[in-house]
Amino acid sequence: MDTSVTQQCLLEVRGCRQSYHKEASADLVVLDDVNLSLREGEMVALLGRSGSGKSTLLRIVAGLLAPTAGEVLWRDRPVQGPAEGVAMVFQSFALFPWLTVQENVELGLEARGVARVERERRAEDAIDLIGLGGFESAYPKELSGGMRQRVGLARALVVHPDLLLMDEPFSALDVLTAENLRTDLIDLWSEGKLPVRSVLMVTHNIEEAVLMCDRILVFSSNPGRVASELRVPFPHPRNRLDPAFRQLVDDIYGLMTRRPVPSMRAVAAAAAVSIAVPLHRVGTNQMAGLMEALAGPPYNGRADLPALAEALQYEADELLPLGETLQLLHFSVLEEGDIHLTDEGRRFVAADTEERKELFAAALTAYVPLARLIRQVVDERWNHRASAVRFRDELEDHMSPDYAEDTLRTVIAWGRYAELFSYDEEAEQFSLEDIG
Repeated sequence: MDTSVTQQCLLEVRGCRQSYHKEASADLVVLDDVNLSLREGEMVALLGRSGSGKSTLLRIVAGLLAPTAGEVLWRDRPVQGPAEGVAMVFQSFALFPWLTVQENVELGLEARGVARVERERRAEDAIDLIGLGGFESAYPKELSGGMRQRVGLARALVVHPDLLLMDEPFSALDVLTAENLRTDLIDLWSEGKLPVRSVLMVTHNIEEAVLMCDRILVFSSNPGRVASELRVPFPHPRNRLDPAFRQLVDDIYGLMTRRPVPSMRAVAAAAAVSIAVPLHRVGTNQMAGLMEALAGPPYNGRADLPALAEALQYEADELLPLGETLQLLHFSVLEEGDIHLTDEGRRFVAADTEERKELFAAALTAYVPLARLIRQVVDERWNHRASAVRFRDELEDHMSPDYAEDTLRTVIAWGRYAELFSYDEEAEQFSLEDIG
């Protein structure tokens, strides 16, 4: 579709901030100073990691959530509540199980007071458009996941919105089903058959963003901000194997991993200040597996992230946390879309089981402040026991309860593997019992 800058600006987000007040500690900032615009004829992706505030921003744009600061303008008017002309497709389908396909699709029209005959006609047209003709009388439980998401799409399209919002619409589907629905949607968009003027979609899938969209806004995390904006110059249909396509995907991986690698001294200094570093829920088996894959052929210690993700069937949102965790522990380094093993990472791969545990324990003690503090406390206590509540409370002074719990559970798993400490689930206590 034509994305000329002369086309009307439908949406503007100016200085958007979203934070949540926490008692006795600083506010939790989810989004900070987010600015974006959307014109007629554009399909734009909000691309970023889980937890970067993309879905929160989509709900603010839809008028379902008021920002803490800043403003959202829809057709030059402030958004105050659900905006007319905006429809949304959710990740979880959000269908009513007791209604048929036809009835689910008609819901939005019924809420707007559209006459029954007109409702039925428009719903049938939308159902046919997204490839579900003949299933009008079926119930959601009788449909596959891909078919249920098509119903959700038809329900959004039947009201002929000016702006279609999509919140990771393909992430709950298997790979083949997602690819089929994605291709059908692109074809309808390219042929001008979608009854919408613009699309704003949230995704963490880099290839999906490059395959579908005209512009990509790359979000950073904690708090969520627009870190980069890229225009996708390729006409539809797009070829994933085209060298220019692959290069853009590689460039985006580079953007998402472009951060200074901390020196040993910097890590030690940070460790002395705070334990409040959110940790990814990454298992030790996953870490070992990735290091072993990197050490062997064809990578021999260094790999291009997009190629590695494809070979291991990882999405960016799965591979990047794994790579960042290995970098935190100084087993690997991420830079410009590549990952390579450090000497310590190579030593880990070559080591036997007991030596691996020793190397991992040393890395935890050196680079994970929370793990080091827990071991220090249980060492100093007369009974060598310490309650998890104490550490959870301290974490929650600096991060959300969910992040605090994830971080604590991650340290528990890592510490157990490294035999740095034991943990009693029932008593919620750390100890030195059964440590070799």
